[in-house]
Amino acid sequence: MFNRVAFITGSSRGIGRATALALCRAGFDIVVASPEIEKNEEVATEIRACSGEAMTLNLDLTSADSVKEGFARALKDKGRIDVLVNNAGITRDGLAVRMKQADWDLVLDVNLAGAFRAVQQVLPGMMRNRWGRIINISSVVGQAGSAGQANYAASKAGLIGLTKALAQELGSRGITVNAVAPGYIATDMTKDLPEELKQKMLASIPLARMGKPEDIAAAVKFLASEDASYITGLVLAVNGGMYM
Repeated sequence: MFNRVAFITGSSRGIGRATALALCRAGFDIVVASPEIEKNEEVATEIRACSGEAMTLNLDLTSADSVKEGFARALKDKGRIDVLVNNAGITRDGLAVRMKQADWDLVLDVNLAGAFRAVQQVLPGMMRNRWGRIINISSVVGQAGSAGQANYAASKAGLIGLTKALAQELGSRGITVNAVAPGYIATDMTKDLPEELKQKMLASIPLARMGKPEDIAAAVKFLASEDASYITGLVLAVNGGMYM
């Protein structure tokens, strides 16, 4: 019996790190991929401490060459990639009227185009093996919008569209494609928000608390499992009821 291999982008911290550890505990070998080389190694050390296998990659999702080289290295080292978690994401917030073109372009390039670049690298192997799980980390912002985040909202809504299109293309090959849409999660991305905004967001959550990275990781672990083999094209909201 072989261990399945999960490739997780943006896995140096936050949701990506929690997902790497959750999948490790579920018996997956993990490819830890992000541009944060030292933090990648820290996560890999944590994975090995729970008796898992890990490799690390310095991955720049805006570079087609970096993506091709990174996935080629992973495939050479691991032999296969069974699960792709497109988790990497950045923000460059600002009102649309003043948003710089560079801030629009970079967010779409990392969050949406980067995910597509990664998908293209895993599809030949998944199609050959007739088994695969692609899990895109979207956002409640991609479902409901958010003032001052036109670029981020567009990128995360785009991931939902990408998820549904790929699910239709790949179902006959035994590959499921789903999205997880986190709500207000306690990560580095949210910790510096103004306190007034944090309180406003909390007031909109029926469960009356912020989510934890582990809440998202649990959803990803389920979608990556055999138990989710008849689920595809789903957007699984993990938001405490913030958006229904």
